[in-house]
Amino acid sequence: MKSILSALAEQNRLNIVEILRKGPHNVGELVQETGLRQPQISKHLRVLSEAGIVQVKPIANRRVYELRKEAFAELDLWLNSYIHIWEES
Repeated sequence: MKSILSALAEQNRLNIVEILRKGPHNVGELVQETGLRQPQISKHLRVLSEAGIVQVKPIANRRVYELRKEAFAELDLWLNSYIHIWEES
């Protein structure tokens, strides 16, 4: 959980996750949508991958990234463990 939250705490990585929420993208598409350079995108995708947030699928000579549902299920479980705080107020 800590690695997921740490990865999402960086604004550029959160922006990439928001883009990937629309569907799979390759690195070039992420460069276009974010305005970041390719090396920066690759670095952020590596962090997101190591945290288990994204997965990569090689298609021909491209690498396509998509969100991993398991990471968000883990976040959902964690957040739901705090629901009593909101319900008490």
